[in-house]
Amino acid sequence: MVNGNDYHLSLPNANAGDRMPYVLPALSYAYDALEPHIDARTMEIHHTRHHQTYVNGLNAALEGAGLDSEEPVEQLLRRIPALPPVIHGAVRNHGGGHANHSLFWTVMSPSGGGRPDGRLAADIQAQLGGHDAFQAAFTQAALGRFGSGWAWLTVTPAGRLRVDSSANQDSPLMEGNTPILGLDVWEHAYYLQYQNRRPEYIEAFYRVVDWAEVARRYEIALAELGREAA
Repeated sequence: MVNGNDYHLSLPNANAGDRMPYVLPALSYAYDALEPHIDARTMEIHHTRHHQTYVNGLNAALEGAGLDSEEPVEQLLRRIPALPPVIHGAVRNHGGGHANHSLFWTVMSPSGGGRPDGRLAADIQAQLGGHDAFQAAFTQAALGRFGSGWAWLTVTPAGRLRVDSSANQDSPLMEGNTPILGLDVWEHAYYLQYQNRRPEYIEAFYRVVDWAEVARRYEIALAELGREAA
């Protein structure tokens, strides 16, 4: 895991052509692939408009400060205090939005649902009381987040699983935690299909969770902490 004290900022670069702006990631499935659980129109608007807006906002903030976007956005979010104070808010909001959504798309799949297995399942059992207890806690995190925000399953710096939520586009990365599963509970994520029925949207999400991808992210997070499986 990266140490915030190691932060290296690119010096202002007069040649804008040298900048490598952040881009909207392509989805690995069609917009209608998650139906009937999440509808195609919601997916298309969410991806091409909402997520794109965060990408554009992040690039504009960095360009305005004369900084190159030459590192993963996840790394950038861990080091917000080292950035020029004038762009802290923009990176927090737009960088957080970009990172959060980039994870969100990958932890859903047309063939998702069910439960995890392997090490992730064993650690959910040992640390969170089992899958049913995890899901109850995750649901409460999603329901209990007033207004806009996210529900998360994260890995703490101590290598422990944790269920949490965050406001707006705040990312667990900003507090040193590594998200491996995230649910967007902003109304734009579900209102076209579910209106104000957030509980139904949460239940629909469980039917498309790609547990293989969540497990892969879990193994990577543990490896970065030096807790690889023996």
